[in-house]
Amino acid sequence: MVDGRRRTVLLVLAAVAVLSAAALVLGLLSWQPDRPEQARTLTGDERDRLAAMRVTNYRDLRAGVRVTAGSGAARTELVGWVDWSRPLLYLDVGGPGAGGERGLLQATPAIVLLRPDPAAVPTPAPPPLVPPADRWRLHDPASGQGLAAVLDLIFRLAADRPDPAADAARRVGGATVGAAPVDILEAPPPGPGTSPDARPRYWLDRDARLHRLETRLAGLGPVTVQLNRADRPALRPVDALGGRAGQPRALTAPERGRLDRLPARLRARGGAAVALTAPVGTATNLRGSGWVSWTGRAAYVAVADLGVPERRTLLRLDGSGVSRAEVPAATVPGGVESPGRPPLPPPARGWRADAGRAGELGLLLDAALRAARSPDGRDAARRVRGDTTAGKAVDVIELRTPRGPLRYWIDRSGALRRLELRTRVGAWAQLDLTPATVPRLAPARGR
Repeated sequence: MVDGRRRTVLLVLAAVAVLSAAALVLGLLSWQPDRPEQARTLTGDERDRLAAMRVTNYRDLRAGVRVTAGSGAARTELVGWVDWSRPLLYLDVGGPGAGGERGLLQATPAIVLLRPDPAAVPTPAPPPLVPPADRWRLHDPASGQGLAAVLDLIFRLAADRPDPAADAARRVGGATVGAAPVDILEAPPPGPGTSPDARPRYWLDRDARLHRLETRLAGLGPVTVQLNRADRPALRPVDALGGRAGQPRALTAPERGRLDRLPARLRARGGAAVALTAPVGTATNLRGSGWVSWTGRAAYVAVADLGVPERRTLLRLDGSGVSRAEVPAATVPGGVESPGRPPLPPPARGWRADAGRAGELGLLLDAALRAARSPDGRDAARRVRGDTTAGKAVDVIELRTPRGPLRYWIDRSGALRRLELRTRVGAWAQLDLTPATVPRLAPARGR
């Protein structure tokens, strides 16, 4: 009896497996065009749907994305999601041609962030919905080529107004996506960057929703973009892109009270240990660790540049200016992604005055020291969103200062947990503060 039931279950499971495999094959074949048709000019309805395609993408907000760019050993594959409303791309980059760009990627039309993972399996998979917090860095793909051209193509698939009628467009066939019929329309691309011989084909359904795009990009060859209209989760930008979206509003009375009492609270605390992440340029991604002293009005940090792993920079900032010393990496504990705190006592030699006051990194450290006084922009402060850091719920409060937007992360007890500064490239730099006993930060010598 038991053996009979087991055989029955196995037969049922085998049948389900066969049906599932058949459904998968049918699903894959559904991307193939129907029987060959003779190309013709568009009807009025087809012309209207093609003109509305990018507006439909924009109104639908998000979609799943799968891209194949190039062929053979040069093929790059990207899997993830696009949010045209922000706009934001979040992808896993793989394939045999990915090279140093293999890993996770988040991008806006102006900024590309990469989390390299050379050891990742060649075949990409959808990235985790909550992106990892560490190892992101600004990336500068060559404009109009390779990865940059693919990202630009995806962003250009959405617009807030209809396109003009494409006189050269034509219908070249039909197909089905799932159970839905689609028209295959051949039309000019929505912008520059395609090969001169490209004739992009759009797989468009009856509601002007794009499901597939086939084209060619200069320097890449064939490119296929598949959109999954049902896979559209809300995306969370990483910290360097400003973090998740919120609903900015005026401060409540308790939030205003915590902000107003913050300078006195910091002076009473005396100082804090700090860890910094500063994407200040496409070739300059900084990590650092050290201290700020509100009683001594000084900061002392060790900084690593991801592009120069063999070197560390020691920075000392106080009322007399900024001094820096370049030292070997072995002088500071920890790796380039997470350098330890600077040596104590500071080196006796090698210091020099920094006329540029350490650039945007100096602005971030200076903002931390100013927080213990009366920082600029407090009167016009607004709450951007709620968030969490180090297990603490915080209010993210943005101040508009002469140096640009500055964000305070203040927990419900009134403690300052993080400072964020927007850099010239449009990314956000972070300075995390942790309660700690701060050593006496003696002035740097030899300057």
